[in-house]
Amino acid sequence: MAWKRRRRRDRGAGSGAPGTMDRAAESVDRKHLEEFVRTRQGVEGFVEPRTMVTETTLLLVAIDGEWTRRRVPSAKWAHDWANKLGVPTYDAAVVGVPQRMRDWNSRQRGKS
Repeated sequence: MAWKRRRRRDRGAGSGAPGTMDRAAESVDRKHLEEFVRTRQGVEGFVEPRTMVTETTLLLVAIDGEWTRRRVPSAKWAHDWANKLGVPTYDAAVVGVPQRMRDWNSRQRGKS
């Protein structure tokens, strides 16, 4: 029954822990986030909690709704990092994501 061995190996040595299928946040991600904040206006941050598949992420949304999302080391790191850059942050699990982001996504689909 090779499929059982393969499945166990794919789950991160059977740990089943959150984030075992995910890569860690890297400095490349941090540079991307910094570039997004530097080149957009009215950016707000939404810290998204860790899930079974993805580590904690920081969603940045500009005033026009354009957005980007990257993995971050922790929620505390995300809030601290954003505060240093003057970007207000919110817990996405509490406040959700802004309507302007959904509107931007709709406009982008309409361009195709």
